[in-house]
Amino acid sequence: MNEPRQTVLQACGLSIGYPRHGKTPSRVISSGIEIELHRGEMVCLLGPNGVGKSTFLRTMAAMQRSLAGKVLFDGADIHAISPKDLAKRLSVVLTERVNVGLLSVYAMVSLGRYPYTDWVGRLTDRDHEAVRRAIAAVGAEDLVHRPISELSDGERQKVMVARALAQEPSVMILDEITAFLDLPRRVEIMRLLRRLAHESGYAILLSSHDLELAIRCADRIWLMPKGADDGTAARILSGAPEDLVLDGAFESVFAGEGIVFDRDAGHFKLHESAIGAAVLSGEGTIASWTARALERLGYRVQRDGQGVLQVDILEAGGRTVWVARRDGRMSRHHSIGELVSSIRSDSRPLASVRKQLSTIQLSATAEQC
Repeated sequence: MNEPRQTVLQACGLSIGYPRHGKTPSRVISSGIEIELHRGEMVCLLGPNGVGKSTFLRTMAAMQRSLAGKVLFDGADIHAISPKDLAKRLSVVLTERVNVGLLSVYAMVSLGRYPYTDWVGRLTDRDHEAVRRAIAAVGAEDLVHRPISELSDGERQKVMVARALAQEPSVMILDEITAFLDLPRRVEIMRLLRRLAHESGYAILLSSHDLELAIRCADRIWLMPKGADDGTAARILSGAPEDLVLDGAFESVFAGEGIVFDRDAGHFKLHESAIGAAVLSGEGTIASWTARALERLGYRVQRDGQGVLQVDILEAGGRTVWVARRDGRMSRHHSIGELVSSIRSDSRPLASVRKQLSTIQLSATAEQC
């Protein structure tokens, strides 16, 4: 029998947005939000650009007032908790880079102890122990004496997470923590946060634009759609990544963003009009990457049937060979790059003809008008 999950942060009938100022009416981004964050889980907040993810996170962290409804922290109204007590229970990491001059890594992480120190910021033995523990948790022991200004973006973000951990919170809210990082550093940070949630029991909520990485790493995903054209606020969708994929939620939320979600492959593809069907014969990793290359060229890849292009992946003399057949012609290639170059060369005359036909059709339509 599964134990009930402990809710630590909860939105109850929450409406978020911007309040009325003078004659400017209030603008509701999302309303009627009923959602819970549990201890020991990592939740990723996803949505198109400009949808209001940062506004939602600020509201959940009590940095911004809601338009209606409440945010509860351990069952109490979050705005009824004193700022000092809230800082001991909730930490926030933002995207913005702060100029800290020559401050060392240890000094930066020590700033996370501000809810516990006196008015001059004096650190006790317990404070120093919490700082060392936070630094060790993110694996930054070798950075302790280095100035923040000399760190790479990935190292800097690890230190910001350590500073947040030094507050000894039960909830961490992070806004675009992996922004500006290369792929290996993004993976490293996401793995770190997932480990902190699962092994140390933190409740972690972060926003991200890295959709595929969020799908792979998050325990749950909160999907934030755009509102309707008439100003009606959209409802935030919540669920396990796999359930949201199967329900078609990703296609719905990111519709019109120039991408389409492939449910079978579990990733996004550029949304382009297909040139036609390409029939691909082959198995394994090589076939998967060949299919990607053909899709990038604008083909709809299928495994059987008829198509404007046929590609067979064969083994000849211990080497992989790609055999392409199109318009009664056959060509052999020894790499995907060669295959792509050949197909593009053959496609240019066809594209030119299509462009000419399109111009003729437009002219004919204009004359009829």
